[in-house]
Amino acid sequence: MSKKNREAAAGQELPEQEEVKAETSQTPETEQAAPSSQPEPEAKKPEEPAKPTPEQALKAAEDRYLRLAAEYDNFRKRTARERDAIYADVRADTVVKFLPVYDNLLRAIAMTPEGDPGRKGVEMTLAQFETVLTKLGVTAIDALGQTFDPALHNAVMHTEDPAVGENIVVEEFEKGFRLGDKVIRFSMVKVAN
Repeated sequence: MSKKNREAAAGQELPEQEEVKAETSQTPETEQAAPSSQPEPEAKKPEEPAKPTPEQALKAAEDRYLRLAAEYDNFRKRTARERDAIYADVRADTVVKFLPVYDNLLRAIAMTPEGDPGRKGVEMTLAQFETVLTKLGVTAIDALGQTFDPALHNAVMHTEDPAVGENIVVEEFEKGFRLGDKVIRFSMVKVAN
């Protein structure tokens, strides 16, 4: 290395370098264009984070594992609830589609005379149908003589009758049903007073 280079490397500025530095500080455009003869100081490197100790790494891995296990457990529970809800909705929809058959069996019994042999067959079919509904968890809503409840009954007619109390169901046009706690069909009723 030459003597000038050694002095520049040692950080001492030569008179020639001072002139060059003065010229470049006046025009910033030329500063970018002309390479500086002075060595640039090294850019500060960002401090690298300290490497975690094996205990810290183990603790972080254990934490990730526990979070992943909890997330998977929540996923399993959520999908089980959704599956159960879908099953209950499908079961309710299916039962609702069979309720007109129940209504027709009741109408057939009402229209058939008491001694008719066909009536006995319809009554047996209706009893079997009610057994199936019970096994599915479907229960009939009692309406006649009960106080009107808008959560269970659908009032389609109103009558004035002084012999009957206020808001009492006096006639049931269509039987209501519930599946568990959920009403799948409201009772269609006539309410007094």
